[in-house]
Amino acid sequence: MDKQELGAFLRSRRERLRPEDVGLPSGPRRRTPGLRREEVATLAHISTEYYVRLEQGRAPRPSGEVLAGIADALRLTDAESGHLHVLAGTAPSRTALHRRDVRPSILALIERLPQTAAMVVSAAFEVLAWNDLAAALMEDFAEIEPEDRNLARLAFLGSARGEAPLYGVSDAAAFRHHVVMDLRSALARYPSDPVVTGLVEELREGSAEFARLWERRDVRAAATLTKTFRHPVVGEIAVDCDSLALTDRDQHLVLYSAPPGSRAAEALALLNVLGAEAGDYRR
Repeated sequence: MDKQELGAFLRSRRERLRPEDVGLPSGPRRRTPGLRREEVATLAHISTEYYVRLEQGRAPRPSGEVLAGIADALRLTDAESGHLHVLAGTAPSRTALHRRDVRPSILALIERLPQTAAMVVSAAFEVLAWNDLAAALMEDFAEIEPEDRNLARLAFLGSARGEAPLYGVSDAAAFRHHVVMDLRSALARYPSDPVVTGLVEELREGSAEFARLWERRDVRAAATLTKTFRHPVVGEIAVDCDSLALTDRDQHLVLYSAPPGSRAAEALALLNVLGAEAGDYRR
């Protein structure tokens, strides 16, 4: 149970709500934003004293029923409710370290996918595996050091190699927000993993934007369904973006594809012919 982070998360969710959001009268002008602690406690059917102690990081571990009541009172999404259980220590336990080994069947699959750029990303945003088309669309990951294959580090700290930020994608700001939310969830799942904790600390110290977004304590956003790459060879490519969870290893299979016959499909086909050297954003 991470008492301090649990309290901070509850406080951040409480402060974003208005009385009218939960069917309460707004009443006189409030000195601070959000619901009052006693209002949350009433809605969750628990004592105000206990809820206050939860926010202050002084309460014992709440039961699943109490957490369910608080999640309902704070109007948490499914992702936020799951995060709440992880912080409270009532979610299924996870291994101490996030996994970086990719299933052989997944490695074989991404090589067989026709006209689709595919890569496997870890819980810490490390690019673990990729096919030739992904290398042509983005960069040849085999030619760079493993620490430079981290998309979170690239998104917030850039790269010493001088290429266009994030391969010229159109939704760089949205992706950075997505990175922060997923890293917050990853840190809750792997609080003793030095790779995860070190990455979060590095980004908080090195990026004012990351630090600002981190303090918002958002958990999960809507999935990105399309993405546009501004490629140095074939120009703009608007592709479909699908991210499939590989739940047994807490990884994601990311797929970039395009409808047959579209300009984007033709561009991907050309990149397939040109190979990994095409993905050089320093041009």
